[in-house]
Amino acid sequence: MPIAVIAPTGALTPAGEREIIPQLSDALIEVSGLTGNTFFTPMVAGVLHLLDPENVYAGGVSRPLVLIELKLPDVGLASVEARVAFIEKATDIAYRHMTPGRDRDDIRINIVNAPDGGWGMGGHAYTGERLAEAIARAAVAAEA
Repeated sequence: MPIAVIAPTGALTPAGEREIIPQLSDALIEVSGLTGNTFFTPMVAGVLHLLDPENVYAGGVSRPLVLIELKLPDVGLASVEARVAFIEKATDIAYRHMTPGRDRDDIRINIVNAPDGGWGMGGHAYTGERLAEAIARAAVAAEA
């Protein structure tokens, strides 16, 4: 479940550049209710793209946006409440890591869902049913 953060160089503190992806990953795992699940946790991956500030725009004008995109299978964050919870947590995380003088309104978050069977790992395409089964098996194994 890739998380991509795209920001102009200088929009995030140096610590923020190192910490934003791990903290967003933790937030997704927590909101999903799957903390400690040995199948789900490694599925959450992320990348930070730092761009020249001249190459980031809003409304056709250069602006220091922090863009967060989360790509999930269609069963991920299935309820509006779960998506709202992730967006709130992700916004708080990003804002804490922005350099002073930045505006919270410059954080944009987009959740994109892959169709059933359109998400994969290790060369295996997963349907929502197959993902749920693998997550449940990992939970049972952890309890044993």
